[in-house]
Amino acid sequence: MKFQFESLDAFLTMGGHGPFVWASYVLVYIIIIYLTLSPLLAKKAFLKQQKKLLQLQKALQSNS
Repeated sequence: MKFQFESLDAFLTMGGHGPFVWASYVLVYIIIIYLTLSPLLAKKAFLKQQKKLLQLQKALQSNS
């Protein structure tokens, strides 16, 4: 089996293109994490808001 790169350093630098390649990977992973966490955090905030509204409605009904 023949490897594309002779050493780990050659793999990381990729003939001078390494910073662009690794920056692209980092950017993609950041976007994937954001797209995964964003809806979860929005759902949590929505449920918290709905719980507060329900408590407010119950308080207003008990005062009437």
